[in-house]
Amino acid sequence: MIRGFKTSARPVSTRHIAIFLRPIENKNRWNSSSSFLAAPYYKLQGKTNSETRKNEMKKIAQMCAITLVAATAILAANNPMVGGHEMFPSKNIVQNALNSDDHTTLVAAVKAAGLVDTLEGPGPFTVFAPTNEAFAKLPAGTVDTLLMAENKATLTKVLTYHVVAGRMDSKEIASAIKAGNGKAALTTVSGGKLWASMHGKDLILTDEKGGMAKVTISNVYQSNGVIHVIDAVLLPN
Repeated sequence: MIRGFKTSARPVSTRHIAIFLRPIENKNRWNSSSSFLAAPYYKLQGKTNSETRKNEMKKIAQMCAITLVAATAILAANNPMVGGHEMFPSKNIVQNALNSDDHTTLVAAVKAAGLVDTLEGPGPFTVFAPTNEAFAKLPAGTVDTLLMAENKATLTKVLTYHVVAGRMDSKEIASAIKAGNGKAALTTVSGGKLWASMHGKDLILTDEKGGMAKVTISNVYQSNGVIHVIDAVLLPN
């Protein structure tokens, strides 16, 4: 014991150490006549180089974990939400459509038409995807009739009328509309025509029967194309 100082009884490595002085409570204070009344003790604390390195490594590991969580959150925030679920650009059209609660009718129709393998292929494809509410706007019984095995050819024609070869995002469609003086004619996989135009800020598609659908969610990128969600079913002649 050094007067005024208290040393730790714990053995310390003989290697180089960093010394810190920390005041501790003096339980045995001198009497009032002492000029050192209530003077604190000091305790020698030692940290070896090894302990210092361990603490630094722990801090680095914590920072890496925080950075990883933040990066994951940023990436997740950039993925669009469709039907209550994230759409991942690393997945194909069918895989993402299966995750959307708003496209269960479309998925059932794609399966009934035997188009799953096609839409899982390399493409690329631009798909205008009607929601469940869009199918519900059709006359009563229309969807059930289309899903019947004997109507597979008609169902296939309707579905492929919603698909354009290539990857056309909203910017490319807008450029085509501008080049067409306000209207762009799109040739679908079924061989029919769709016409795209802008109504204010809304992108509108017009089918061969004069029906119109609005794009409600655009640029949902896929590994094999892009999806634009629409609020009505498009019908060919």
